[in-house]
Amino acid sequence: MIYTVLMVLFLAALPQSPAPSLVFVSNELARTITVIDAATRRPISQIPVPGRPRGIAVTSDGRTLFVALSDTLRMRAGPADGIIAIDIATQRIVERLPAGTDPEQFALSPDRRWIYASNEDAGTATALDVQARRIGAHFVVGLEPEGVAVSPDGRWVYVTGETSNTVTVIDTRSQRVVASFLVDSRPRAATFSADGRTAYVTAEIGRSLTAVDVATHTPVAIIAITDSGAKPVGVVLSPDGRLAYVATGRANTVAVVDLVARTMIASIPVGKRPWGIAITPDGGTVYTANGLSGDVSVIDTRSRRVIDTIKAGAGAWGIALRH
Repeated sequence: MIYTVLMVLFLAALPQSPAPSLVFVSNELARTITVIDAATRRPISQIPVPGRPRGIAVTSDGRTLFVALSDTLRMRAGPADGIIAIDIATQRIVERLPAGTDPEQFALSPDRRWIYASNEDAGTATALDVQARRIGAHFVVGLEPEGVAVSPDGRWVYVTGETSNTVTVIDTRSQRVVASFLVDSRPRAATFSADGRTAYVTAEIGRSLTAVDVATHTPVAIIAITDSGAKPVGVVLSPDGRLAYVATGRANTVAVVDLVARTMIASIPVGKRPWGIAITPDGGTVYTANGLSGDVSVIDTRSRRVIDTIKAGAGAWGIALRH
């Protein structure tokens, strides 16, 4: 017994190897999650999931992967609808959480207590209490809600409405809708700057990126995305907040936007129909999930060139990183 205890203490005292950097891709048509080793840029496994995976996120502690699943039923919760939790260490589904009907995109609160999800077919959003494992609130938002973003301080949630051309603002303190404002046509994704003062919203038909003053929930600038055939969807910001990288969908590019000058400054060819997009914490690498080619483009942001293409799965949709 003493020997066993000493061995446990000895092993615990040994230096722990850092967790490997991983890239996770939700494959909507294949109904799988591709796991990629970021160091070797090679797929290492495929995790089957019981539904159509789209929204995807890794918790800040790097232990859990959340994935939004839905099925083909409309306007009511089906057997596949929900958000699953995958233990990253074992790559096994450990829990299914309720998230309303047809959850698409979602965002985690900074304290990891809440998940806010858009319910595309119902025109609602759902607040999921992760600790209690139950729905804490429902919100009426714009039509065909998709993009969801939580401000860095956890105070505001922005939900885009594709066909109402709106962004709905939820106050997380009161768990109530407090504002709604118009943006360019068919808004898709939203993200906040690191200081929480500005939000950015892509518009698929408007072919633009809208800058929003968060203090007043008011659009202050519209930046044109000029690539031929561009249908802007996913967006991420560089760590210094000076650049935005916008996945352009049918244009098969990533547009680079100077947020200080508020103009597009570069275009990077990637795979077919880039949708989800992610950036490493150091800003050196951007990844896109390419739906039609079923792969991931790896972009070196310094040279603004694709340095690798990684096979994923059919209908590659969302992308999340563990670093």
